[in-house]
Amino acid sequence: FLNKACVRTGSTSLWKLSSVTQVEETKQMLRMIPILLATFVPSCMMAQINTLFVKQGTTLDRSMGSFKIPPASLAGFTTASMLVCIVVYDRVFVKIMRRWTKNPRGISLLQRMGIGLLLHIMVMTVASFTERWRLRVAREHGLVESGGQIPLTIFILLPQFVLMGVADGFLEVAKMEFFYDQVPESMKSLGTSYAMATLGIGNFISSFLLSTVSRLTERNGHHGWILDNLNASRLDYYYAFFAVLTLLNFAFFLFVAKHYVYRAEVSDSMAMLEEELKGAPWIGQLQFATYWGCVDEMTVKRCLLPKLFASSLQCALLHICTKDDDIDNYQPWF
Repeated sequence: FLNKACVRTGSTSLWKLSSVTQVEETKQMLRMIPILLATFVPSCMMAQINTLFVKQGTTLDRSMGSFKIPPASLAGFTTASMLVCIVVYDRVFVKIMRRWTKNPRGISLLQRMGIGLLLHIMVMTVASFTERWRLRVAREHGLVESGGQIPLTIFILLPQFVLMGVADGFLEVAKMEFFYDQVPESMKSLGTSYAMATLGIGNFISSFLLSTVSRLTERNGHHGWILDNLNASRLDYYYAFFAVLTLLNFAFFLFVAKHYVYRAEVSDSMAMLEEELKGAPWIGQLQFATYWGCVDEMTVKRCLLPKLFASSLQCALLHICTKDDDIDNYQPWF
């Protein structure tokens, strides 16, 4: 249908006639919309870090000696675990998977996003069981109606915060890279806006679900799932609902990812890199590093200079770039 936009029918106005390039770029942007839709639900899960997760923390024992731990500070563990996950992924996971998949990235961006979605299911499942434990202790100590502090340390919430950070290390990073990588060259800023828009929309969806579930579960005099008194609420049911919702979203993601076609230029570049890595290991690794910005072209040229004709300064630079004196046994340090 969109191909008709580049068929000349008489007028050559820019509003009535588009170039083939413009049509293909538009197709590529539309092709990414299903992937974009699949990222709304995990963004909604992320919103729980600063809302219900923190609210749970206010009902628990926050004492550490004479110091009271602010519930919102647990979000720092999410950031820390995300940073650790990214480092381990780049330095360990990619190198291991590259040997099996022959993919310079280790795994594809969509596969990385899929792992993140699976981890989001795990996050909400763990959160549901943790909340059930918290409610059981509240009942045992008669704190349901009073809404008093439960004699459980706030650190029982730590697993769900840490797992959320690990999930973001897979999903959010892959999402940013995917949308930036797959958009046409002239629309890179729009690709970034795709990735950032999911966070805002996810927060709106979170607010909508919270109010809707709260209203529906209170109908006909029933005890609502989400009340001002969390000790009398059923957040465990709400988190279980999120786990099921994330599972359904994962199934939708698998469907759209299976039918997604990567941008041709990117696919060709990946194929070229794979051939280089197969044919000439150390040259391929140098070019691979240059392609992804790990080392610059000047560094590569210095590494390629014959050792016998290099000056002492060039040899020093060579030692910085390599771990071995023999250029034939070059191993990148990155």
